[in-house]
Amino acid sequence: MGKYHDLAEKIVANVGGKDNINSLTHCITRLRFKLKDESKANDDVLKNMDGVVTVMKSGGQYQVVIGNHVPHVYDDVLDVAGISGNSSSSEEEDSTNVFNKLIDVISGCFQPFLGALCACGMLKGFNALFLYLGWYEALSGTDLFFTAVGDSIFYFMPILIGLTAARKFKVSEFTGIAIGAALVYPTIQAAAVGAGEPLMTLFQGTIIESPVYIQVFGLPIIANNYTSSVVPVILVVWFAKYVQKFAKKIIPEIVQTFLVPFFTIVISMFVGFLIIGPIITFATNILGAGFTALYDFSPIVMSVVVGFFWQPLVIFGLHWSLIPLAMINIQTLGSDIILAASFSASFAQTAVVMAMYFKLKEKKLKELCIPAVISGFFGVTEPAIYGLTLPKKKPFIISMIGAAIGGLVTALFGAKSYVMGGLGVFGFVNHINTETNEVGHMIGQFVAVGIAMVFSFVVTMLFWKDDAVVVDEPEKSEGLSVRKETIQSPVEGQMMPLSTAKDQAFAEGILGKGVLIHPTKGEVVAPFDGTVMTLFPTKHAIGLVSENGLELLIHIGLDTVQLDGKHFTAHVKQGDKVKKGQKLVSFDKEAIEAAGYSVETPVIVTNSADYLDIIDSDKKDVCNDDDLLTVLV
Repeated sequence: MGKYHDLAEKIVANVGGKDNINSLTHCITRLRFKLKDESKANDDVLKNMDGVVTVMKSGGQYQVVIGNHVPHVYDDVLDVAGISGNSSSSEEEDSTNVFNKLIDVISGCFQPFLGALCACGMLKGFNALFLYLGWYEALSGTDLFFTAVGDSIFYFMPILIGLTAARKFKVSEFTGIAIGAALVYPTIQAAAVGAGEPLMTLFQGTIIESPVYIQVFGLPIIANNYTSSVVPVILVVWFAKYVQKFAKKIIPEIVQTFLVPFFTIVISMFVGFLIIGPIITFATNILGAGFTALYDFSPIVMSVVVGFFWQPLVIFGLHWSLIPLAMINIQTLGSDIILAASFSASFAQTAVVMAMYFKLKEKKLKELCIPAVISGFFGVTEPAIYGLTLPKKKPFIISMIGAAIGGLVTALFGAKSYVMGGLGVFGFVNHINTETNEVGHMIGQFVAVGIAMVFSFVVTMLFWKDDAVVVDEPEKSEGLSVRKETIQSPVEGQMMPLSTAKDQAFAEGILGKGVLIHPTKGEVVAPFDGTVMTLFPTKHAIGLVSENGLELLIHIGLDTVQLDGKHFTAHVKQGDKVKKGQKLVSFDKEAIEAAGYSVETPVIVTNSADYLDIIDSDKKDVCNDDDLLTVLV
């Protein structure tokens, strides 16, 4: 349920109900309905509704003017009405590949609880430090307390992600929580880790050999450990999205409150345990066999591959394919190179975050860097991965390369792990030979980690640039009660009062104060130095913000959104820094008018309320060098 769910319900009800909606799109400020019967809409109710600016009818569309947050209202209206948006002019063609979509989903699911994730990661690290310093004993009450608090968010990760994934996929939040909780239910986990003798073993003798400890309706549930996992719960909640949608269609509204969640949870979990979970298990087994073959072929190549892929394997929960191999090596050979090869990964990740701290523009992300670095040095990299490097993509790849280099150096030194002990800085002692107390392998790891960190830090500093658009708060002038900012004309033409606009929302100043320009030249240029905050996919509207925080909307023509970008050419993209006079958009004035659309262009200060006054120029005909508006702060 979105933030504007209640408003969306009222809007849908007052446009005649969901059965009266043929289609819905949105532009930069308004919902654009195509209704079956406009007479069923309650114009007066909508106009006086909190959250609605006004209602307009134009171009065969029933337009509900919302404001700048219209995309969020649009999403909730779609959900309430049970419809999918048209190939609307409001959204760009989604050409994102599957990998990028998955990264977006994973990072989006972690965003809401990153602060708590960092806090628990730091707590785990400090607990390990205090144990190492001997401040209290392992398994003491103090140790158990800090372990429980620090581990909680990691152990029960599927529950948290069940909630955030439900929000992402528009599934009931408590349904998502129930799905996550079922995956980590203690009895299921006892079966997953092999409590007692298996009832049967599927695919025995193959690389996907799978023990079965429980059956449901006679169907085997393949054992898997879902604690601390990420991908399985996301996939199950994604599947639940379609189950919930189908259930809403066939179940009567009077009993949907409890029957929709009932069938959604039961069907989704059955498919999750029976199909989705086993797919992860099979992938783990196949990877384990692959790494064994790679180890037999060349330990050096395997070390590089393990270092490079270790972090992605952790994200998908597939690193468990290597843990049994490492344990077997330690038990039978007395040492292991698999864990040694992966050791640099957390340090490479941490070094990248250290570099990101100096280059990030977003204050909130920068604040996450310090706790992420602290927990990273103690071997807990989830806050760094999910909160910082993975969403930015390139830093994550740099850390993978750094870890691969660390793995290579580890192999060249012949460094091995002799125990499965501490993580992060406490993991160095894992490489001391337990029989001879020889420390050469630990020294090799110091060198490998140092090289991996230096590479990751330097490459991030040199080759990564934060593309985020951040608007700095305007500096306050000391000793002055009023200051002014001048906006030059972005369009050449005849200037008219905004009240003469044919569009009611603009004419009444509902969207902000400004002026109207009847263009004589099909070109829009930057009226000040600033940033492109919004460039509509149809290129008919562009939003700018000045270096002092003034927000300006330039809307080329009326209802020109329906041209779907035809006759418009953009010369910048969203997020670009622009200089005064720089060409932003060009348009074919004659072709647009021939298509039956007006090209009158409102130029609006959308954050007008932040200013004492906005003064129009006294010129009638304006060129790009002429002052158009003066704002007083």
